[in-house]
Amino acid sequence: MNLKNLAILAITVSITGTSCFHKKAEQSSVTGWNYNDSKMGGFQVSKEKEQRTGPGLVFVQGGTFTMGATQEDVMRDWNNVPRRVTVNSFYIDQTEVANIHYREYLYWLNQVFDADEYKAVREAALPDTLCWRSELAYNEPMVEYYFRHPSYNFYPVVGVTWKQAHDFCLWRSDRVNEKALIDRGYINPNSVKNLTGLGQENFNTKAYLMGEFQATPDKKARSKSNPLKNPNGTPVPR
Repeated sequence: MNLKNLAILAITVSITGTSCFHKKAEQSSVTGWNYNDSKMGGFQVSKEKEQRTGPGLVFVQGGTFTMGATQEDVMRDWNNVPRRVTVNSFYIDQTEVANIHYREYLYWLNQVFDADEYKAVREAALPDTLCWRSELAYNEPMVEYYFRHPSYNFYPVVGVTWKQAHDFCLWRSDRVNEKALIDRGYINPNSVKNLTGLGQENFNTKAYLMGEFQATPDKKARSKSNPLKNPNGTPVPR
């Protein structure tokens, strides 16, 4: 665009009173009313955002595949029926969960659930170090040192049941989400300096989303530009 055309464009904009860079408001395809417009009802529509990958995770794209034999077996052993299976996209750790990661989890439990009434909670999370014992091998050093010794910090944790692994994943999600809110200024970082004795009052993602957990707000949560809103578009103080 040369200077002459640019001047004509500027004159046209000044006459019509419109801007070429003005973004048109989104409208409902069933009513024609504008979204996010206080003059037309104020119905709030949030835009979708790409989900962030958590620390230490990699994204695995989902897809479909045929489960079962799809070709004739030379031994004539046809003992299954092929079927189409769909696997959703998911995240997976780049490496196994290490001893140091699980010890971090145990440390947090001992800090938060330190009262005698929570003794069962702390003991239920301990891995079974006796899994190393075998009648045909001498693994007593592994029983004593594998989980706690610094030399095995980044070795895979063993002796963990499915329920213990499930609880660890829930704890990990809560800590990642809590840190994300702290980094963005919605939760005061001083609230996590002393975790001793919190018990059931600790941060929980599900309770936070349902409004049952009131975290100590930080400066951004108290500002007028707080973007946290409920499904109706009403600002939610945190």
